[in-house]
Amino acid sequence: QVQLVESGGGLVQPGGSLRLSCAVSGFTIRWQNMNWYRQAPGKEREWVATVSIGGSTNCADSVKGRFTMSRDNAKNTVYLQMNSLKPEDTAVYYCSARVRSMDVWGQGTQVTVSS
Repeated sequence: QVQLVESGGGLVQPGGSLRLSCAVSGFTIRWQNMNWYRQAPGKEREWVATVSIGGSTNCADSVKGRFTMSRDNAKNTVYLQMNSLKPEDTAVYYCSARVRSMDVWGQGTQVTVSS
């Protein structure tokens, strides 16, 4: 059974940091590109970052220089390190992958940036 479980969200002040985790079961992330998306209230889900099978990363312009995605194949887990957080980063953050021609998603973790 494929399962992605995000954790690490919470309430943080502007300028603060959080590290999100996505623990995967049911498939091996070593052979998958892995992604983070987010959805703010009243907005469409948007892509945040991708880490490729080879370990290279790419981020949306809105988070470039502040967010870093990484993977630990041994733990079958991906991470999103978020620094210099802004109120506009407030959203539910989702981990996803395309597995056997299907997009799979976690349940999401809430990140709220507010003073």
